[in-house]
Amino acid sequence: MTVSNLADIKVIAVNRRARHDYAIEDTFEAGLVLTGGEIKSVRAGRVALSDSYARPEREELWLEGVHIAPYGPASYDNLDPKRRRKLLLHRREISRLMSRTQEKGFTLIPLRLYLRRGYAKVELGLARGKRQYDKRRAIAERDIERDKERELSSRKRGREPS
Repeated sequence: MTVSNLADIKVIAVNRRARHDYAIEDTFEAGLVLTGGEIKSVRAGRVALSDSYARPEREELWLEGVHIAPYGPASYDNLDPKRRRKLLLHRREISRLMSRTQEKGFTLIPLRLYLRRGYAKVELGLARGKRQYDKRRAIAERDIERDKERELSSRKRGREPS
C-alpha cells in the first residue's frame, strides 16, 4: 500500500479480540453492501465488530454479527442492526476463500472496518483459532519484549535497571 492510499483510509472500527483469539494467516479487502442509513451510522463510528464472522453461501460471502447502530433521522430505512450484509470480492477470491474455509480450523474474521474514498471496506482475516496455551505463550512473549525494551531504555539514560 502506498503512502497516498494510506491517507485515503479512515478506520471506523477494529476487532481487537481477533488477533488475540486467532492466528491470522492471510488478509483480504472486501467491499460492503449497506443501505443509506447504515453508511451514515458507519461514518458516525457506531459500529461493533465483536463476535462477527464471514460465511460463504451459494458462491457469495456474507458478513454476520456486525452491529451497525440504527441512524436516528432515517426512521423508515432502519433495518435490523445485526442483519447479515453482503461482501463484495472478485469471484476468484471468493472461490479461493470458500475452499480455504472448508479446511479444518479456518474461518473468516473481520479485522477492521474502514472508509476508503467514501466506500465502506472490511479487512477480512483468514484465521485459525488459537488454543489457550498459545494465548498464554503470546502474552508471556509480549511481557518479555516489554521488559527488554524497558531495560534498554533505562541503560540508554544511564540509570541502573530496577
